[in-house]
Amino acid sequence: MRITLTPIRRNQTLTLVKTADTLTVNGELFDFSGIPEGATLPQEAIACEWLASDIERVGGQLHLALILPHGANAPPETLFPVPITLETDGPVLLPPYESPAEETPE
Repeated sequence: MRITLTPIRRNQTLTLVKTADTLTVNGELFDFSGIPEGATLPQEAIACEWLASDIERVGGQLHLALILPHGANAPPETLFPVPITLETDGPVLLPPYESPAEETPE
């Protein structure tokens, strides 16, 4: 699965878990296993506020874009994310919502 991230300022956070051709988005399961090779499932066909594109299967791999929420002080890796290729199942590591707080000298 290849996920392109589209950063948008939101007060909500995002959690993802991949299991085969399913993606759990903030606790809601989306099963994309029925998308055959070369097919496209329109974004409008999926009731998911986080989906930012159609879903395609190319070379056996699902391709989609998701909204990446971020805070007012998001770091560069969140504002300019690289696409994620998921080859294993489990929780998906996303760029941080906010920059870590700067440490103050004691």
